[in-house]
Amino acid sequence: MLELSILGFLAEEPLHGYELKDRITALTGHVRPVSDGALYPAITRLTAKGLLDQHTEPGASAAPRRILALTAEGREELLARLRDPKQTEITDHVRFNTVLAFLRHLPDRQEQAAVLRRRLDFLQTPSSFFYDSGKPVRAEESDDLFRQGMLRVARATGEAERAWLQEAVELLDRPE
Repeated sequence: MLELSILGFLAEEPLHGYELKDRITALTGHVRPVSDGALYPAITRLTAKGLLDQHTEPGASAAPRRILALTAEGREELLARLRDPKQTEITDHVRFNTVLAFLRHLPDRQEQAAVLRRRLDFLQTPSSFFYDSGKPVRAEESDDLFRQGMLRVARATGEAERAWLQEAVELLDRPE
């Protein structure tokens, strides 16, 4: 998810590390904050693979700033990751939002729709936070007020997401 965020934001424009960290934090929020200890080693790995380029520019008031940019190989890597997201990037809500944030960079509408269909298929599978004898527990079946709340909110969110995904797939399937 971190590498996808780095590639995605740098596909939009070159940034220095601090700006990149701010954008990733804004995308993932408090759910999965990014630390310098994770960000800078990821940048180093991507640079070593030839996916990022770095150059130095004068700083506004002090030290020079290291600017990061996506290479042609980095753009290809981003597109490959968007075409075929890992299963956890489909099933995990925060990770899927990261894919969704950059899916517009994938130029083929049918490839975009295929990714959305994978998420839609996942959301069609009955699931719950809680199970009784292997069967998903529905909000109406729980005597716990707080679990009922979790399940009701999750159901409403899932219904809204499925509706949007269906609309988006239909739009992408229309001839241009």
